[in-house]
Amino acid sequence: MANEIEAAAIDGLAGAAPASAEADHPSHQLCANCATPLKGRWCYHCGQSEEDFHRSAWKLVVEVFEGLFHFDARVWRTLRALFLHPARLTRSYLDGHRAPQVPPLRLFLVVLLAVFIAGSVSRVGDDQPPTTIGHVGEESYVALNLGALEHLSPEERATIKEEITKGTINIYPFKEEWLKARLIHVIDDPERFIFGVTQWGERFAFLSLPLAAALLSLLFVFQRRFYLFDHLIFSLHSLSASGAVLSIGLLAGGHGYRWVPLLFFAPPIHLFCHMRGVYQTSIVGTLLRMLLLAIGSVIGAILLIVGLVLVGLNGMGD
Repeated sequence: MANEIEAAAIDGLAGAAPASAEADHPSHQLCANCATPLKGRWCYHCGQSEEDFHRSAWKLVVEVFEGLFHFDARVWRTLRALFLHPARLTRSYLDGHRAPQVPPLRLFLVVLLAVFIAGSVSRVGDDQPPTTIGHVGEESYVALNLGALEHLSPEERATIKEEITKGTINIYPFKEEWLKARLIHVIDDPERFIFGVTQWGERFAFLSLPLAAALLSLLFVFQRRFYLFDHLIFSLHSLSASGAVLSIGLLAGGHGYRWVPLLFFAPPIHLFCHMRGVYQTSIVGTLLRMLLLAIGSVIGAILLIVGLVLVGLNGMGD
């Protein structure tokens, strides 16, 4: 399965690095593609760049480092504003001052990729109990640690499968036999399930963007001066900041730092400053909208997680 998020993020990173100054001057008088007279580095008729790719290896290396350092300066400038002056960053983009900052969608894709990388690096499961089998009344339950299922012995796998077969699983509108059969497949091949969930998780995580924009549209439905585009840009910046904090928390948590729980307070504080600065709402109005946004986000997150698990289970069919 193709990694669309990784490809888009890498493409975004490459697109953020500008061409060298040498390429600012056309090497030909006419566009090589459509023969239109050139008035700059780009053909205004077909959009093709007139950059000359016939260069020495040394020049290519120099241009790579030039683009890298220029991109780094742009990234650090954007990240600094994203955390210290988020409202100013969003307002600047909406007002047309877009060249000095990384485009919001590109930033969101890169941060989303960083979250998944941080989650993969910090994931631990080998030192945790693989399963917990118990009973509540007459109903049995099985809590699975997917990261450790691959270390189960054949006897332990057989025990878990037996508990799943005897137990009761009711998730409307899915049939119990369908769920049990796929859970058994998960026990037999946990790596396949984890891989499928991870792949689909990237796509499902991207759905947080339209969900956030839709919720903001409802919260500001009576303020005609804001449009869906404004809410999208706000959502991209807000989600990027939260994703960056989450990445730091995942990496630091994997190393046992005690200050990691303090990061829990960073997203709501950031959202308050961001929302109040961009939408110019009162303190009470901002807090009320944050509460409604949190409720809607929790509901949406639960639906996305349930959908993700069901999609992963569906991929475990024969």
